[in-house]
Amino acid sequence: QVLITETGGGLVQPGGSLRISCSVSGGSLYSYNMGWFRQAPGKGREGVSCISRSSRSISYADSVKGRFTVSRDNAQNMLYLQMNNLQPEDTAIYYCAADSGDFWSRCLESDFEHWGQGTQVTVSS
Repeated sequence: QVLITETGGGLVQPGGSLRISCSVSGGSLYSYNMGWFRQAPGKGREGVSCISRSSRSISYADSVKGRFTVSRDNAQNMLYLQMNNLQPEDTAIYYCAADSGDFWSRCLESDFEHWGQGTQVTVSS
């Protein structure tokens, strides 16, 4: 059984940076395409970034392009999201997700089968 755990969330000022991490156990990370999603208060869950098994294919939501960078370390079973120039609208619970099927750059919640519990990111002065 795949277990996904997100860490690294917290409170950061506007314009600041934060890196959140996702550990995967119960299987090799290379078996999965991975994604970061977020859910702001009162809103639905949206795709932030998705990355294929080999990191060859990566997609970002338009709202985070140029500010966020996804990366993975298959040897360490870790996924990362580096977030720069954070803004209050980035405040959300951030979720890590894994899927063993085909990679889809559209990065939709319905494309992923395994989910973590999320980590809170709050951007506020």
